[in-house]
Amino acid sequence: MALSRRAFGVGLLGAGVAGTGGYFAVRDRPELQGLLGSRTTLFGFVGGEKEAFLADPDVIRALGGYGLTVDSRVAGSVEMVREQALLSQRPQFLWPSSSIMVDIARQNGINIRNDRVVLNTPIVVYSWQPVVDGLMKAGLVTVTNEGHHQLDLKALLDAILAGSDWSKLGVNSLYGRARIVSTDPNRSNSGFMFAGLVLSLFSGNVATSGDLATFGGKVQAIFRNMGFKSPSSGKLFDQYLAGGLGGEPMIVGYENQLVEWILADPARWERIKASAGAKPVVLYPRPTVYSAHPLIVVDENANRLIEALVSPKLQELAWTRHGFRGPLGTATGNADSAIGSLLPAEVDAILPMPDAGVLLSLLPTLVS
Repeated sequence: MALSRRAFGVGLLGAGVAGTGGYFAVRDRPELQGLLGSRTTLFGFVGGEKEAFLADPDVIRALGGYGLTVDSRVAGSVEMVREQALLSQRPQFLWPSSSIMVDIARQNGINIRNDRVVLNTPIVVYSWQPVVDGLMKAGLVTVTNEGHHQLDLKALLDAILAGSDWSKLGVNSLYGRARIVSTDPNRSNSGFMFAGLVLSLFSGNVATSGDLATFGGKVQAIFRNMGFKSPSSGKLFDQYLAGGLGGEPMIVGYENQLVEWILADPARWERIKASAGAKPVVLYPRPTVYSAHPLIVVDENANRLIEALVSPKLQELAWTRHGFRGPLGTATGNADSAIGSLLPAEVDAILPMPDAGVLLSLLPTLVS
């Protein structure tokens, strides 16, 4: 039976109301913005250790649910808040790897609309099993009840300053003097944070400006001993894996880097564990420092990116796929079985970083 004109009109009105209500329901839920068909592209600079996270198809899809497309370019954390050549490109957001970069950005005149830590990962030292075995004999590395390796970083630094050979530290498979390598602290955050940690370890507490004159020379000597320093944490980690035991015996990096590499190909990791060759080992310095990853909003539109990144879905992907801890330094999802026992649930021996003024005074003395 045909519908009457009145019934047809009521049906249209009802459909219109339902459609309008649905529109406002979606509009008011940020995670469903992508359903409206509109996308906002945000351009900004990010630390290289987050490159794989932002390239993850599931992360791209989740950001799309918020109506966002991220056009990110890799830059060193120190560079992105200080280099005019980068800032002149008018980034809408900056995503460095240390909260101190927020203060440095303000000091450099960047108009910060908002900032929030969205990820965390501790600074660690990567080495190889033969090196770790020797350092354990020398008393520089201990193993916790859970099987995690802890490094007496101060003792290692003292040995490096004394010019100790690897053999003196129990590592007979390596020749020459002991060394540890970080990235360039004037360009990359992991080297920057390591410099602050080293200064504080030598001073015996969180370093102040008064400690620079007394202990700054020791920090310079540690960094001078490194030789070439990579401008990027990602590149240094790649060099570590490619160079092996002889090329890069010990490097400074982020906890998430090995996790991300393992999860990218778990079968490869199983083959490495079963092989007779040297295996990568992550060492947790006691104390260490947390590398907080604050998203710095330069353009108001980038506030939506903060909303997306702190959502349960993005936080879970950050942990389970890429090894990044949440804003409070804790796990934000279940770890894959490939890494389930690799990471401690919490990293408790954390030393605060010196303030920005101290580190900015230290940096010029560490120029390669």
